Amino acid sequence: MISPQRRLEIIDALRRGSVPQRGLDAFAVGLERFASALDEELARAGAGGAAFKAVRGEYGTGKTFFARWLQERAKSASFAVSEVQISEAETPLHRLETVYRRLVERLSTSDNPQGALRGVLDAWFYALEEDVLADGTLDEQDAQGLLARTDALMEQRLAAVNRHAPAFSTALRAYRRALADGENAVADGILAWLGGEPNVGAAPKRYAGLKGQVDHFGALSFLQALLVILRDAGFAGLLLVLDEVETLQRVRGDVREKSLNALRQLIDEVDAGRYPGLYLLMTGTPAFFDGPQGVQRLPPLAQRLAVDFATEARFDNPRAVQIRLPAFDLERLGLVGRRIRDIYADGSPHAARLGRAVDDAYVDALAAAVTGDLGGKVGVAPRIFLKKLVADVLDRVDLHADFDPRKHYAPTLGEQELTPVERAARAAGSVDDIELEL
Repeated sequence: MISPQRRLEIIDALRRGSVPQRGLDAFAVGLERFASALDEELARAGAGGAAFKAVRGEYGTGKTFFARWLQERAKSASFAVSEVQISEAETPLHRLETVYRRLVERLSTSDNPQGALRGVLDAWFYALEEDVLADGTLDEQDAQGLLARTDALMEQRLAAVNRHAPAFSTALRAYRRALADGENAVADGILAWLGGEPNVGAAPKRYAGLKGQVDHFGALSFLQALLVILRDAGFAGLLLVLDEVETLQRVRGDVREKSLNALRQLIDEVDAGRYPGLYLLMTGTPAFFDGPQGVQRLPPLAQRLAVDFATEARFDNPRAVQIRLPAFDLERLGLVGRRIRDIYADGSPHAARLGRAVDDAYVDALAAAVTGDLGGKVGVAPRIFLKKLVADVLDRVDLHADFDPRKHYAPTLGEQELTPVERAARAAGSVDDIELEL
């Protein structure tokens, strides 16, 4: 049963043409084949191991949907998660300090949907206090004694962090001291520095005895330290999603080489066990994995990601280092549409009217119409189909008692509402729409 809040989040996101952040299990179709293997890999990471998975799929196959579906499964297994969109301008992959900063900005737990670092540290300090009080030798009303004993225990626990990132330990001590002293602004500055923020004022750094900022190599060490803190705070580990890695194909040659090498370095260090508790997931298009401007430019990386996809997709191995998402067909598109209709109707006082006006046959007909306007390419249709279904059909049936989508609505696709890939897929409406190379 979906809560009203979760239902609203799903419908609002689809109305905007975006992937919902939560509740994806309610209308996920075709991902069941991966669930068991992914849960096993999450369990291994949660037990102190590490895992890496590459996901390939054309536009519209649901790579972002898959990543967020997995994030929900990870949260239910007590993982923290973070989704980082790779882009040349904002998050270039070869700048690992920027990737780390985005990771922290988007760090999410079941209790904190974004920017969860403060909550993680609070949980860590709370766990320290609970451990101190557990032996029964200290009165919990003795604030100064509790602080002193907790500081001593913190130093023991920080030994593991200190091996990886001494500066992280230094900042943590100063952060706790600032909180105890009521220096909230200083504590906020130290927290920002821990998150990789480059523009932290001089006062917090002077208070903590810190210099400079997190650099490329420091980012890798800080990731190790963050994993230690997550584990001590009661989390199973961290699921880190690197989404849209195929954008590397469009960057300058030297930047692409650096980025591919950074990706190879991350994979190798995950395999070497340097990041216990980390599950690293990356998504990309087949062209990125197989084409000349992607993974194939760096043979060592291509070797690590190589998987034979010559067999039928139904025989794919979900345990492989690289998996492919099945392309949408009309049957699957219609099934997703029917699930969305039912989710919408469950939260509406006009459920019966919605069921009559937007029956299964109409949902299938709308899917076929939208797909036809996109050149019959079902794979690029899901986003715009679900947006049309929610905003143009379900909303109107819900709001207007006399609205009949079969009589009063003809689906049209405006250029301004389509992505470049969707525009490229549109069927030519006339001879004038056909571009000729002269």
